[in-house]
Amino acid sequence: MTDTTNTTNGQEQPALSPENAEIIQLTRKDFVSDQEVRWCPGCGDYSILAQTQKQMPDFGVPKEKIVFISGIGCSGRLPYYMNTYGFHTIHGRAPTLATGLKAARPDLMVWVITGDGDALSIGGNHVLHSMRRNVDITMVMFNNRIYGLTKGQASPTSEFGKRTKSTPAGTVDTPIQPLTVALAAEASFVARSVDTHTEHLQHTLQRAGLHHGSTFVEVLQNCNIYNDGAWRDFTDREVREDRMLLLEHGKPMIFGKDRDKGIHDRRERRQRDRSPRPRRNGRGAVPRPDAVEDVLAGVPGARRRLPGRAAADPRPAHPAADLGRRRRLRRG
Repeated sequence: MTDTTNTTNGQEQPALSPENAEIIQLTRKDFVSDQEVRWCPGCGDYSILAQTQKQMPDFGVPKEKIVFISGIGCSGRLPYYMNTYGFHTIHGRAPTLATGLKAARPDLMVWVITGDGDALSIGGNHVLHSMRRNVDITMVMFNNRIYGLTKGQASPTSEFGKRTKSTPAGTVDTPIQPLTVALAAEASFVARSVDTHTEHLQHTLQRAGLHHGSTFVEVLQNCNIYNDGAWRDFTDREVREDRMLLLEHGKPMIFGKDRDKGIHDRRERRQRDRSPRPRRNGRGAVPRPDAVEDVLAGVPGARRRLPGRAAADPRPAHPAADLGRRRRLRRG
């Protein structure tokens, strides 16, 4: 993984000396490769690529110390467009190669670029184990709820009942909630953003890149060819303020056009009000655990199973999503 030259616009140039490398500040242009970007016009991948390239210089990491590894799918082309080292691997195995590379070269900054089909179908096993091992890699999953490269089949995140080329009568599977999977696998950094929210996306990628440990970022994006309007139920201007919650550390979870909606943990209310509930057999009176609203377990409205109570339906009554960092902790 060592290199004596740098490549700019297809031309090899001598590598910078350590002294000059400290003086010369990289810019976005330094991370733009000479390859023609080949995605469908209007694809959300363009936005994710642009924000990734913009953010790279701020890490202060030399280009020869950065590696982008991808699987198969539309997202898999991103390493070609980054002027860094990169691997375009086989379907679903990008986390595996990233794990091996990070184990052999812990000094490298390793990014995994994947999609909802690549990561959660054939690659689900590899995603789980890379997260639970807390491998120091940054995984960015593009989620457009469809297989775009293979021309429009249902993916693991497609909506229930969605009609596609592979499900003409509608999907019969409940869609996977990617962040729930990452949290269950004990990823130490979990976040979500949207392709059209460029400032938020760039900030999310920045925080993800600075984290040491297993990092999982879901980016909700549109596929205007095979699944146009994939997330419009809460990203359209008319509804997004009432259906999108921006998570900010240490701040109340309030949203809505009039800032009149919010989410709170019922456990706090229970601690304030310790009124006992009698048992069914009438013997004694002890508090009983209640189902709590847990913003870390999925979308707002999700319920987590607690002792003594049945878990409610994990799917929300209406489309909604929260954006931002859900978990950041140190492990091991």
